[in-house]
Amino acid sequence: MLAKYLKDRSGNFGMMAAILMVPLIGAAGIAVDFAHAVTVKSDLQAAADAAALAAVADSSAGLAEAQAMSGDGRVTMSEADALKFFDINAGGATYSILEANAAVVKEGITIKSVVTFKAAVETTLTKVFGKEHMIVSGSATAEYQTQAYRDFYLLLDNTPSMGVGATPTDVKKMVANTSDKCAFACHIVKNGVEDRNSYYNLAKKLGVTVRINVVAQATASLMDTAVASRRDPSQFRMAIYTFGKKAEDTKLLEVSPLTADLAKAKQKAALIDLMSIPYQGYDNDQQTDFDRALTQMGATMGTPGSGATAVSPEKIVFFVSDGVGDSYKPNACTKKTTNGRCQEPIDTKYCKLLKDKGYKIAVLYTTYLPLPTNGWYNTWIKPFQEEIGLRMRECATDGLFFEVSPTEGISEAMNALFKRIIRAPRLTS
Repeated sequence: MLAKYLKDRSGNFGMMAAILMVPLIGAAGIAVDFAHAVTVKSDLQAAADAAALAAVADSSAGLAEAQAMSGDGRVTMSEADALKFFDINAGGATYSILEANAAVVKEGITIKSVVTFKAAVETTLTKVFGKEHMIVSGSATAEYQTQAYRDFYLLLDNTPSMGVGATPTDVKKMVANTSDKCAFACHIVKNGVEDRNSYYNLAKKLGVTVRINVVAQATASLMDTAVASRRDPSQFRMAIYTFGKKAEDTKLLEVSPLTADLAKAKQKAALIDLMSIPYQGYDNDQQTDFDRALTQMGATMGTPGSGATAVSPEKIVFFVSDGVGDSYKPNACTKKTTNGRCQEPIDTKYCKLLKDKGYKIAVLYTTYLPLPTNGWYNTWIKPFQEEIGLRMRECATDGLFFEVSPTEGISEAMNALFKRIIRAPRLTS
């Protein structure tokens, strides 16, 4: 009877399927649980990154403790801040934190934080194999240099579009007092002789402030902020550039060379003026070439450094503009052209080229004002109005974008962006 039973092969498929079901379910369970564990680790890594940054952020009480220390050592208040920040962001129903540690140390001018974690992630189908949890772990490191050395290259858009009224009130006043309802104070200078009847002079008579005037004042004020913020006379150096003095010779124009003498840079900044044109419509109004300006700036700045010493400063482009390019670009324009004239939001690939080389770009976007009474605006700019700010944000290094509307203070915005740059901690791993 036994021999007959052993020779019987009927039902073997069902038996084999039953035998194989356990490892098959287990294999599927491992895949599901592993994917979940990867997601949990990613979430906890983000929490650790945020905690490491918070530990060395300028606003934390721990940074004040570190800066008050006479020498190197642990910064206990920052360590406590980091753990609290991690706990707030690390709660989850399907896992439990086994370990969370923070170490914050001041070493010379650098404050360094390291946040580590270990967590047990509950399994589901993997329990078939008796495995109740998967262990995930990770770490994040951030640094803040209390005395980083930085070279700022201010690239200020002074092209004719920056002759628009600085506020909605200024715009309305220009529109109401010009026969063609023009909001722009065109600066007409021909053969070195200024046209007294140009809208540039009309704006002065009307008491209208144009945007480039406000930018010049804000740039001069920025020098005072830099002086008040530096710990060493050579910590911050400034260079100032515009797009040119006149439309007949548009190029990257050096207003002030790179210098630590910020009082002298302030004097030169106050003299920045609107680019002149020889007559209305000169060169089809193609004076705003962002591609060329950013390319030439990259060739001017030299090699970016770590910021740890005066001989290895970080290199930062501080770009102030309304974000609309207008240049001869018949083949590569991102918008439709007319006879090769390209009117478009800034082409961000030129920003990327600089960032990929290690330069930082801080962008102050002076909001491009809608001009509904202007036919040119309605035809060419209005179709991409919503893209202008988005492209300017994309141009900037992460965290270094600031938009200022016409009703807000450009000087305050420029100073706020500068402070954001010099106080920003960074993740190193």
